[in-house]
Amino acid sequence: MYVIVGLGNPEEEYAYTRHNMGFDVINTIAKKSDIEISRAKFNGLYGSGMLEKEKVILLKPQTYMNLSGECIKPFLDFYKLTPQNLIVVYDDIDTLPGTIRIRKKGGPGTHNGMKSVVHELLSDEFIRIRVGIGSPQDKSEMISYVIGKLEEEEYQILQKGVEKAAEAVIEIMKNGVDKAMNRFNGEAKEDNV
Repeated sequence: MYVIVGLGNPEEEYAYTRHNMGFDVINTIAKKSDIEISRAKFNGLYGSGMLEKEKVILLKPQTYMNLSGECIKPFLDFYKLTPQNLIVVYDDIDTLPGTIRIRKKGGPGTHNGMKSVVHELLSDEFIRIRVGIGSPQDKSEMISYVIGKLEEEEYQILQKGVEKAAEAVIEIMKNGVDKAMNRFNGEAKEDNV
């Protein structure tokens, strides 16, 4: 069983922002796999079902980004799961828009949502999928860059990464993380050429 988490902020206010790419991925997987995200527990919205013959929980923490771990930890504890049963999907300024990067483990970098997850779990040994959003030319504009509303054209470019991340989750369930990394991280490199 896996808990698949998208990081983001409550959607009524923060839909169509770069910081909500994780939620967009969870919504895409839910639609593709016919899992309804309609239940609430531990400050999160979630749904459960099957994905490639594996039981999964799709989770969108409602704690606001910087406290994401405070929702994820109780879910893992409740279902008696370890960080090895966790996949976290989130936006990444160091990855180009429309591309993704998959890692088996690693530090949180500068992402406050990931800092919270690592802090609460006392572990960085979990799969993460970073959805590229690029970064602003002026670093002082970072907050408005990540939570500002997107124009439709730009949103559509980012949705390519969202689709790839959803496919990557399915690939992990089907064939394992190594095969998913070989397939999708290679694409990211090609896109960066």
